[in-house]
Amino acid sequence: MKIVENIDLAPYNSFGVSVKAARYAEVTSAEDAAELFARPEVTEQGWMALGDGCNVLFTGDYPGTIVRIANREITVENEDSEGAVVRVGGGVEWDDLVEWCVSHELWGVENLSLIPGTVGACPVQNIGAYGAEAADTIREVEIWDTAEGCRRVLKAAECKFGYRESVFKHEWKGRALVLAVRFEFGKTANPRLDYGDVRARVEALGGATLRNIRTAVVEIRRAKLPDHKVVGNAGSFFKNPVVEDSVAERIKAEWPDAPTYPTPHEGMTKLAAGWLIDKCGWKGRSLGRAGVHDRQALVLVNRGGATAEEVITLAQTIRRDVAAKFGVEIDPEVNII
Repeated sequence: MKIVENIDLAPYNSFGVSVKAARYAEVTSAEDAAELFARPEVTEQGWMALGDGCNVLFTGDYPGTIVRIANREITVENEDSEGAVVRVGGGVEWDDLVEWCVSHELWGVENLSLIPGTVGACPVQNIGAYGAEAADTIREVEIWDTAEGCRRVLKAAECKFGYRESVFKHEWKGRALVLAVRFEFGKTANPRLDYGDVRARVEALGGATLRNIRTAVVEIRRAKLPDHKVVGNAGSFFKNPVVEDSVAERIKAEWPDAPTYPTPHEGMTKLAAGWLIDKCGWKGRSLGRAGVHDRQALVLVNRGGATAEEVITLAQTIRRDVAAKFGVEIDPEVNII
């Protein structure tokens, strides 16, 4: 187990904000977790899990322990003609898992190509894109229960997955460290192409194969989204708001081009936060050293040396403008620490 004291977190968060943590620990197993959380300085001073830091904004130095899962194993536990059950270590890069699935002709996560971060973070946020979510394929989540000091396995139903939601953001927050995720992938073709311009791109590539879908999604994301290794950002800063049908109908009546999407909840419609922000004139604009990406208004960027306060001020200003223009509240998707 690796432990480093007084570490600068700038390389460990995609916004590139320079703050320090009292300590940083990498664990590879439940045994490592048991050893780490037996240390009083860890339990008394607090801790937080951090994958690639792609969905977090640090507002100051962190006084506790940053914990990163270093297990990068992918293991097929069961396989038949219908599909495969695969256990994936929490330290595996998410997009590496998607590529692995496509290479092994396993369906389920191809629409989630090029999402930054690690597998350990995916059930917390229930990552999603282009009509798919991680919850579609998650079977179980293995955690270290820091309160009870033991390994647990939570079934998918126990995780209470929702739109960018899970039990790990609520009752298990600050208690569960995700060690690994068990997925169930299919071998029967199940293309999901009805979101955005995915279908047209896939057809241009020759049809709905796993490889073509992955290639299309990667091309679309690269055309719209900045590389966090080049321009500091945390991906989509805001969640798409889910509103009552009457609100969506009011907005569509005034702005017929407003994108709307169905939800599993009767009487509710999902709006596109990026479109709302764009209509408020924010795309490409900046406040100080924080700005809105010029190709995707959902993404806030660090123009160079931006502080967390500058990013938060920008986000709050955007939220006020959207509420004033559309009567809709948009909430951050990024975890503000």
